[in-house]
Amino acid sequence: MKFARRTPGSMPKSLIEQMRRHTPLYARGIALLAVYQTLMYLFDRGLWWGVDSVMGGRPQVALWLGAALAVSAVIAMVVRVRSRVLIFNAGRDAEYELRGALLDKLHALGPSFYRRMPTGDIMSRATNDTTQVRLLLGFGVLNVTNTIFALVSGLGIALSISPKLTAVALSTMPILMVVTRKFSKAMFTIMRANQAALGAMSDRVQSSLAGMRVIKSFALEDAEAAAFDEVNASFLRANLDLARLRGSMFPISQAVTSVGMLLVFLYGGQLVLAREISAGGFVAFFWALQRLTWPLMALGFALGMIQRGRAGWMRLREIYDAVPDVVGGELPAPDEVRGELEVRDLTFAYKPGAAPVLDGVSFRVPARGSLALVGRTGSGKSTLAALLPRLLPTPRGAVLLDGVDVCDLPLATVRHAIGYAQQDAFLFSTTVSRNIGYALDAPESPASADAIRDAARDAQVLDEALGLPDGFDTVVGERGVQLSGGQKQRVALARALLWAPQVLVLDDPISAVDTRTETAILETIERQSHARTVVLITHRVAAAARCDRIVVLDGGHVVDSGTHDELVSRPGLYASFAEEQRIERELSALGETGGAA
Repeated sequence: MKFARRTPGSMPKSLIEQMRRHTPLYARGIALLAVYQTLMYLFDRGLWWGVDSVMGGRPQVALWLGAALAVSAVIAMVVRVRSRVLIFNAGRDAEYELRGALLDKLHALGPSFYRRMPTGDIMSRATNDTTQVRLLLGFGVLNVTNTIFALVSGLGIALSISPKLTAVALSTMPILMVVTRKFSKAMFTIMRANQAALGAMSDRVQSSLAGMRVIKSFALEDAEAAAFDEVNASFLRANLDLARLRGSMFPISQAVTSVGMLLVFLYGGQLVLAREISAGGFVAFFWALQRLTWPLMALGFALGMIQRGRAGWMRLREIYDAVPDVVGGELPAPDEVRGELEVRDLTFAYKPGAAPVLDGVSFRVPARGSLALVGRTGSGKSTLAALLPRLLPTPRGAVLLDGVDVCDLPLATVRHAIGYAQQDAFLFSTTVSRNIGYALDAPESPASADAIRDAARDAQVLDEALGLPDGFDTVVGERGVQLSGGQKQRVALARALLWAPQVLVLDDPISAVDTRTETAILETIERQSHARTVVLITHRVAAAARCDRIVVLDGGHVVDSGTHDELVSRPGLYASFAEEQRIERELSALGETGGAA
């Protein structure tokens, strides 16, 4: 069975709107609840007549009524089960949609959102809060609806037997409603605090697991345990507050209901003795009241569930309503992307009013050309690389792909055309093979396996991958923790090479490799430039020299540009880099010679 996933922009603004999407299921389920309570009404009527028949000396009539009551009870059971299945399924379908839409929205949101909301809190909302909403839309809707129908059905019997006894039975109802209302308000407040505390604890656990190697290397296990104890204690306090509230809600509600039941026995007994109602009428009244007792008690529980669901919905809306940093353009995707890239007077700052990280940057790379971006640390190279595929909010008119502003193109088109391999290589907690073949439709197929091995060979990580315990099937662990920095970088490079976009942006892909491996990787990158546009961010002159053109950044400005020969022939930052790295190579060679001697 397949379900339609909502897109982020079509998410409902309220729980009522979300319920309307599943109107057929709710309508059928509610209709069956009405049928069930109608059957219960007829059952009480039959019970009334049956007892009075026995008391009146008509056992044959009572026998037939008993058989009819047994059949109606079986039918009512089937109807009730079916109604629960339909309404619960509506809640689960809603949960499925909400989780899918949540993931879609998280994919659309940018860095500013993730700086605001930690990962653990997001995980808590994606799991715990969506579950609370599902319980509201399933169990909560079922019990509220069933209580309304039970009141109509039960009061129909009670009023027909004795309006006076009904008034006595309902005399405790105002007290029950006041108690329920107060508990409901307190439940909402405490539940929000509880879910926020759960999010904080989840984030702490996630951070500790991701940084386990750092924690151990600094011997800070005790400090991490103390920090976890603090957030765990906060969650415990919130949970205890919730437990105390829920623990007192049921006994108090039950005590109020029990007082009402006692009044019914005392006054109802007097009415039977006074022959104002028959014995059968009193039995039917008591049975109808029993049918009302559980729904009324369950209503208190359902109201608490509704408050938890509302709290969860409000926390989910904080994600659904978040505004993405980057929104796709409305132009149709082009039939073909050649890969010509142009940057025009690009100025960018991370916050309004802050000093620009890039200021007036301009360059052009022809299709299947290559460009190196060189500069000191902090000169804006990586920021520029992230702006090209619009991973950051690229200013309008600043980056053009085949002469078209990337802000006018759909995001999927831009990001399929401009592949960005980040300097800080991220690996998923899966196998080496799946990490390299991440962009493939069928990474487990034989053809994909050959392509993955070829990409690993080009990235100079094939032999090391084969040398792992399970070869390409070795699980690399959280963020690739089982691999060295150089291995992670080369696995990420293999993934980018296998992706084969029209424009390949490589952010310092050789910063963690030795000289021999660097040369082999540079030869691979040079071959790539014959098939696609390559933008290489590097601090190594030997790598930049292989590109058609070089742009030198300093302080967010373009301070020089040209070919390698042009730049080394005149004074400037690039010539200084070239001289420094030449001296480093000579000193390294002398050190190796001295070691050999």
